[in-house]
Amino acid sequence: MTKSISDQTPKRVVVKLGTGVLTSGVGQLDTVRIAAVCAGIAALHARGTEVIVVSSGAVGLGMGALALAKRPKERSKKQACAAIGQSRLMQTWQAGFAPHSLTVAQVLLTHDDLRVRSRYLGVKETLRQLIAYGTVPVINENDTVSAAEIKFGDNDTLSAMVASLVEADYLVILSTAPGLIDLKGTKLIVPIVERITPEIEAMAGGTSSETAVGGMVSKISAARVATRAGCGVFIASGAEPEILARLLGGRGPGTFFVPSGLPLDAKKRWLAYFQRPAGTIFVNACAVPVLREQGRSLLAVGVTHARGEFAAGDIVNIAGPDGTVFARGKSGFGHDEIPPLAGKKGDEVAALHPARKRLEVVHRNDLVLL
Repeated sequence: MTKSISDQTPKRVVVKLGTGVLTSGVGQLDTVRIAAVCAGIAALHARGTEVIVVSSGAVGLGMGALALAKRPKERSKKQACAAIGQSRLMQTWQAGFAPHSLTVAQVLLTHDDLRVRSRYLGVKETLRQLIAYGTVPVINENDTVSAAEIKFGDNDTLSAMVASLVEADYLVILSTAPGLIDLKGTKLIVPIVERITPEIEAMAGGTSSETAVGGMVSKISAARVATRAGCGVFIASGAEPEILARLLGGRGPGTFFVPSGLPLDAKKRWLAYFQRPAGTIFVNACAVPVLREQGRSLLAVGVTHARGEFAAGDIVNIAGPDGTVFARGKSGFGHDEIPPLAGKKGDEVAALHPARKRLEVVHRNDLVLL
């Protein structure tokens, strides 16, 4: 990577480590590598950079303790592995940071903790206070209790959400992958990605690890979320020596995803990336450019129909005539109220709902383009 990233010390960095970085086999911790990562984080901390760690590994460590060779498929067995492995994971991190006189703080999250606005703000305030105390928050998904409907899916996604939540300058995803590799072209690492295109997505592959989840597909998806929030993203190998200092100095081997020039504000980030939409509102061809290019509210006259069950105040996707989802927002009406409103003008909507003060289907302040 030849391009210099920044001449200034970053204020806040999120470092995500995959199971493959932390272990040398199923349930076998790579203490030498963990010590090296902790030393790199401590060096950043000493220079005034606030560092938050997102750490995988609990399920893998639990598998090792139970002598399991393969990741269980049953949810209850995976949750049991996480319960056993999580305490070992935190002990490992505290031991790694102890020589640097740094205290770690465990933070376990489910998707609901970021989806529900009050809990989202509570998590943000807790992390702010932990950073103010000088600790290193170590975040993991709460796999012991996470059911399918409240899971992030993988820690790459979680790390991108955390980076967005805390408004980090950079997200560093360390794994066994050295970066994004152009498998169909040069076979070399792609050093810089200015924009995530279909061609970039086509370079991604999954994972064959028995302990890991995701792969390059999830990392590119995470990069899309974080860069849209104005956060630069690195993907690099956690086995490289002094990798954090090298990456942040623009000298590290890996891939850098350039952040968007127009980051979303905090509320719209929450709407766009921290929600699981309850349904979809479809709009006609005329409404698409009005929403995309003019930043207007979605009015009933532009609506054609809805899909799914949702109430007023729920988050919904907004799709064009071809079904492509291009926006997300908070619906002003329930799914059963949409059919009578579809295609109606303002005075007709007012006649149907005379007590309503706001007649927008989705107000522009509650709408974000994806």
